Amino acid sequence: MTITFLGAGSMAEALISGVTQTLYKPEQMIVTNRSRMERLTYMQQTYGVRIDTDKAKAVKEAHIVILAMKPKDVADSLTSIKHAFNEQQLIISLLAGVTTDTIASLIGKQMPVIRAMPNTSAAIGQSATALAKGTYATAEHLHMAKELFETVGIVTIVDEQHLHAVTGLSGSGPAYVYYLVEAMEKAADEIGLERDIAKELILQTIIGAAHMLKATNKHPSILRKEVTSPGGTTEAGIGVLERYRYQEAMIACIKRATERSKELGEALLSSVQ
Repeated sequence: MTITFLGAGSMAEALISGVTQTLYKPEQMIVTNRSRMERLTYMQQTYGVRIDTDKAKAVKEAHIVILAMKPKDVADSLTSIKHAFNEQQLIISLLAGVTTDTIASLIGKQMPVIRAMPNTSAAIGQSATALAKGTYATAEHLHMAKELFETVGIVTIVDEQHLHAVTGLSGSGPAYVYYLVEAMEKAADEIGLERDIAKELILQTIIGAAHMLKATNKHPSILRKEVTSPGGTTEAGIGVLERYRYQEAMIACIKRATERSKELGEALLSSVQ
C-alpha cells in the first residue's frame, strides 16, 4: 500500500505523524507539494517519508491519494495531473468545503472520493475525524478510510452535507481551545502566577474537565452548576463571561466557521464551471 500526499502542510504532517506510528511504515508515504522543497526535506528528515517534486509520478505510484493542499489550489493542482489518476485509486480529501463531486469532476473520471475532516490532534492520536463518502465510493472504500483515521483518533461517519458543520465545530475546534488557553495564561500572568505553574494548572484543568464530561455523561450545564456555589468565586467569574456574552460569541464563532466552509466550496465550484 502506497499513500501519496498532495500537500505538506500542518494537517498532512499531523496525519503522517500519527499514521507512521501505527498502521503504515514511513516508506509507504510519498509527500509532494507545490513548490517548497525545504518543507519536503523537513518532512523526509523528520518522519522518514519519501518525497517527490513530480506530482504526477507520485500519484501514479499511489493506491490512496490524500488531498492536503489549500482548497484554493485544488483546481490547478488536480487538472494539471488528472492524467495520472486511475479509477482503482481511492482519493481522500482533507479540503474544507470542497465536495466529492467537484473533485471527481476536476479529474474527469468516476473517482471514488472520501471526504475527511480530522483536526490537528491527529499528530498525537487524539483527532476527532468525520468521514463522508462520495458518489463513486463504496463501503469498502469507507472502511479503508476509517481504518486509516482510526490510527489517529476517533472516527464518525456522516452524510456529506454535514461536513461543513463538522469543519466549523471539530475541524477548527482545537484552535478555539488554544485561544482560551492563551487568555487563561494572560490572566494568570496578570494575577501574579508564575508561567510554568499556571500552564500546568490550566492544562490539567482542561484535561480534567474533558474527562469529567466523558466519564459522568452529565450535561455540561449540570457540571457547571455543581462547581458554582451561590455567592462564590465561580459565580463571580461566570457572571463576567455572561456580561461579555461568552456563549453567544462561541456560537457565532462556530457558525461563522461553518459558513466559511460553505463559501470556500461555492467559490471553487463557480470557478470551475
